[in-house]
Amino acid sequence: MRVWLITGAGSGFGRAIADAALARGDAVVAAGRNLEALRALGDGDNVLPLRLDVTDPGEREAAVAAALQRFGRIDVLVNNAGRTQVGAVEETTDAELRDLFELHFFGPAALTRLVLPGMRERGSGAIVQMSSVGGQTTAPGFGAYCATKFALEGLTETLRDEVAPFGIHTLIVEPGAFRTGLFRPEAAYQSAELPAYADVVGPTRAYVRDGDGQQQGDPAKAAAAILAALDADPTPLRLVLGADAIGNIRRRLDGLEAELDAWEDVGAATALE
Repeated sequence: MRVWLITGAGSGFGRAIADAALARGDAVVAAGRNLEALRALGDGDNVLPLRLDVTDPGEREAAVAAALQRFGRIDVLVNNAGRTQVGAVEETTDAELRDLFELHFFGPAALTRLVLPGMRERGSGAIVQMSSVGGQTTAPGFGAYCATKFALEGLTETLRDEVAPFGIHTLIVEPGAFRTGLFRPEAAYQSAELPAYADVVGPTRAYVRDGDGQQQGDPAKAAAAILAALDADPTPLRLVLGADAIGNIRRRLDGLEAELDAWEDVGAATALE
């Protein structure tokens, strides 16, 4: 039996992963800001709903302490809490950018540090970072969102090399468009618009505004894929979910390779004589 600590467990991917873990007999520490939604997971001996704002240091420490007190260990940390944000780079304020980094990067990094000592001592464990296709690809208006996911992926890829010798696995999950509620009007944050970017960022704003409930991805199937990846030997570093995400990442890789080839001679000719 694994013990999971899942942030943002009240809805979307977090809820789907929690349901999948409970269905196989695991224990779940379901963390999030909406306790009522978390309690809907059930009140059995293997469920612990916890109030957690991942940007709050005190609440992070209290959540990990409560999980350890109840179950004695944390086998899998799923850093899932997050939100979307739309705005051109020029439209995005310092406060908006910093707030999103607190949620998507600094909070997950801190929670990861909190659970690593116990995992190292046991010689096992897994860190699951819920990134996005936006952790590898970009679109106008998603600059802040993509920046946080790029940062999380860079940290996690480095972490993989640091903790693998201790038997700890790292999994970066990169979903495309899934029906998680991420684009709900009350959940999708938008920076104040500048008319100059209407043509460039407007299509992204429309995609988010009109896309809620239209995504083709099934969160329950995503959760099953994540559990399968964690069970695999070896566990992959990255798991791309959805045909849309796979296609977009393949196109990015092709573009990177073409540009590297085009400028290889220039780049290679920079050594001291």
